[in-house]
Amino acid sequence: MDFALNEHQEMVRDMVRSFAEEKIRPTASERDRSGKFPQDVFNEMGELGLLGMLVGAEYGGAEMDLLSYLIAVEELARVDASVAVGMTVTNSVCCWPIMQFGSREQKEEFLPKLASGKAIGGFMLTEPQAGSDAGSLRTRYRAEGDEWVLDGSKAWITNGGVGRYFVCLATRDPGLGAKGISAFILDAEQEGVQVNRPEEKMGLRSSKTCMVSLDGARVPGKHLLGAEGEGFRIALQTLDHSRLGIAAQSIGIATAALEESLRYARDRHQFGRPIMDQQAVAFRLADMDTRIEAARGLLHRAIWMAEHEMRHTRESAQAKVFASEMCNEVVSAAVQIHGGYGYSSEYTVERLYRDARVTTIYEGTSEVQRMVISRALRQRAEALG
Repeated sequence: MDFALNEHQEMVRDMVRSFAEEKIRPTASERDRSGKFPQDVFNEMGELGLLGMLVGAEYGGAEMDLLSYLIAVEELARVDASVAVGMTVTNSVCCWPIMQFGSREQKEEFLPKLASGKAIGGFMLTEPQAGSDAGSLRTRYRAEGDEWVLDGSKAWITNGGVGRYFVCLATRDPGLGAKGISAFILDAEQEGVQVNRPEEKMGLRSSKTCMVSLDGARVPGKHLLGAEGEGFRIALQTLDHSRLGIAAQSIGIATAALEESLRYARDRHQFGRPIMDQQAVAFRLADMDTRIEAARGLLHRAIWMAEHEMRHTRESAQAKVFASEMCNEVVSAAVQIHGGYGYSSEYTVERLYRDARVTTIYEGTSEVQRMVISRALRQRAEALG
């Protein structure tokens, strides 16, 4: 397997890294304190093609390969995970399912606006009583004339309040389970959609996360995504894809924590020498670096499988669970290396520590990822005879 980036992928990495360092890093700490959504940054990302990286050129997208996209996610997360998650949600759980399952008319209507940054996207799956168990949705839909009418509540919706178009999952009848679920493209600015105030979160503070209430929200019949009853399948395939984005985000956060630790360990002197020269610190740094590279290897394997149109549910789950748990371990180690300074908001690792925590929760908890992997292993065990 060739682990080298091609010329185009290196160009994407360098471009995004330069943009992140110049346009995002200088105000990242201030946004973390204020919780202000960086609309100006998203406008610029739209101009650079970063909000439609997987969208076809005929719909205004950059039409990049999956690895280039996830390299961009990693570079953004290395500087500000709040920006990275808003970007991945637009790309992975809004643009991607529309690109994969939408009609040509839907693609022409929504993708150019999303890819250009004129509209930000999102995904409405989770509900107050339906998180990990996606098949137990209670948000209902019904047909009225040539429209669909949606009623219910959605929880923990990233880009809520700043996004316009959302892929929304609802059920015709909760008694039908997964078979009753359909997917719709919802305009959040229409009547019947109430976006509540943003959640007060531990981390990712400038990324907006809201409860959304749907009260007679009317969706044109033509905005049904895929066929009626295909929503659960669409959601699962979307999550297989989007989990790769969370793995990349986790690697980006962990890389930032390692780089901050290397600087600190190089410059901080104790007992007459840099603490990097002390074996306890040096070995901790070595472990951090090794875990990051192991996570990146799992991610790149899953990317390779996805790009070759191979089933990668297990591999995506493995990349996500390993990378997110690795990320939490690495940022915890970074705080320890910084000692008391690591507990101060004046140092970047304090923000990284808070931002990292949610990576093991959203896009499927670590427990859910292990359920996915376990199912694959059960099939493997049965095949052994």
